[in-house]
Amino acid sequence: MKVCSVTFDLDGTLLDTLADLTEACQAMLTELGQPSRQREEIAGFVGNGMAVLVERCLTRERAPSEAELVAAITAFRRHYAEANGRNTQFYPGVQQGLRLFRNAGFKMAVVTNKPAEFTGMLLERVGISEFFDALVCGDTTAYKKPHPEPIHHACRLMGTQPGENLHIGDSINDIQSARAAGSVVFYVPYGYHEGEPVDSADCDALVSDLVAAFERLKTF
Repeated sequence: MKVCSVTFDLDGTLLDTLADLTEACQAMLTELGQPSRQREEIAGFVGNGMAVLVERCLTRERAPSEAELVAAITAFRRHYAEANGRNTQFYPGVQQGLRLFRNAGFKMAVVTNKPAEFTGMLLERVGISEFFDALVCGDTTAYKKPHPEPIHHACRLMGTQPGENLHIGDSINDIQSARAAGSVVFYVPYGYHEGEPVDSADCDALVSDLVAAFERLKTF
């Protein structure tokens, strides 16, 4: 098959944002008078967007009320705006892999469940925004991954077809979204994956990094 475009998950695939997310979560919990969470706990909460991350941080003996959740999201948003990108790190091979895909002529987009207010800012701060033809964030469409619409929307923006698209991610949400969209999907074993590593049989290829993904794509 011919692949014309590549969509990338962001947190846990391109960038290790856990330090910044942890800082914002801990600051939020302190502000609300709640006990802190371990970094490893927060890693397992990442993947379904900001509201779910915040709710998971708050949920202990009971789920937070709607008012409590709204207050917590407001606090998190403020703290994360300050922390966003401060201690973010690239995963190995990301910058080289992005250059390989770009130089080979692929259209490229980020498809993330992170809100738009933080996504563009983060890509600018780490210096990779110029690689991407489109950004689809957690609030760009009416749906988040694992729904197929974010990938469909990214393909519309890039002028490609989902069946000619490769999606690369680190969680079952990425695999389910790509499968439903009709795209090829590669899985990277690092990242957060909501505490649930994905079986390699669920994806089209398990790749160690983006450079390996570029090489593996040559066989499709």
